[in-house]
Amino acid sequence: MWAATNEFKTWQSLGSQKGAVETRHHALMKLRSMSVSASPTPLLGDRLCENGYECVKILPATNDAHGGVIVDLKEPMDSELFATLLRSSLLHWKKQGKDGVWIKLPIELVNLVETAVKEGFWYHHAEPNYLMLVYWIPKTGCTIPPNASHCVGVGAIVLNDKKEVLVVQEKRGGFHGIGVWKIPTGVVDAGEEIFEAAIREVKEETGIDTEFMEVLAFRHTHNSFFGKSDLSFVCMLRPLSFDIKKQDLEIEAAQWMPFEEFADQPFNQMHEPFKYMIELCLAKVENGYDGFSPRPVSSYFVEELNCLYLNSHDLDNTS
Repeated sequence: MWAATNEFKTWQSLGSQKGAVETRHHALMKLRSMSVSASPTPLLGDRLCENGYECVKILPATNDAHGGVIVDLKEPMDSELFATLLRSSLLHWKKQGKDGVWIKLPIELVNLVETAVKEGFWYHHAEPNYLMLVYWIPKTGCTIPPNASHCVGVGAIVLNDKKEVLVVQEKRGGFHGIGVWKIPTGVVDAGEEIFEAAIREVKEETGIDTEFMEVLAFRHTHNSFFGKSDLSFVCMLRPLSFDIKKQDLEIEAAQWMPFEEFADQPFNQMHEPFKYMIELCLAKVENGYDGFSPRPVSSYFVEELNCLYLNSHDLDNTS
């Protein structure tokens, strides 16, 4: 406004000195035309007028449920422009009393990562198509939750009516080349239920269709995959088909093996987790052990049904 006022006075002075016929109104229209043409059209974000004088551009963001903001960038941007917008945005969010700032950068905008890090952001997590950066504004201790701390796995015990167990030998990993027959195992995918993962892994590795019965037990270990903790669920399934079609990529061999032969493998006898797994399986076959089966439940926080794993037998008998 100060610059505009001085420029207007200059116009008045020139008009007076040269005796121009332009009226004050005409001069003002020209001045406005010049001001508009000289101002770039906003490319991104909002324009906030502070103190009624200066308009400040900030990055587009939405409020999260914990007093912070989420910036979800999608369009290409020059790193210098991004740095300017980021600094003004942080000042604005600080004035608003915001806490955490999340910036979701698609892989196409990798040129902005260094700029964000130099402004104090750090890596939170990465997925195949984006990187999440985070910043904590207050001087108090940071309460931003860490990245996912656990990997979830399943192991599937599949027994047929002949008391044979479905076993495999792997082409890679810790079990490769040591001659051990093991149950099908795998990692639970994002958004996948435990029972769905067990059914899928058996199908992928052996071609056998199954029906999920129960979670017999789970094991909690640490410093596993990329230093994360690990939750492994031992599941029991009933076979619905019997002709094995092994997966060529990961599986060396697959077969139906008598349970006693499987249990007597020296490896299973040397390692306590496997010994307990065999004992649980025998107890289940002899009807002396009830595991946990999935029961669909609704939740206040999500629209989709999710599963609560519980001892249905004992619960139903007491209700």
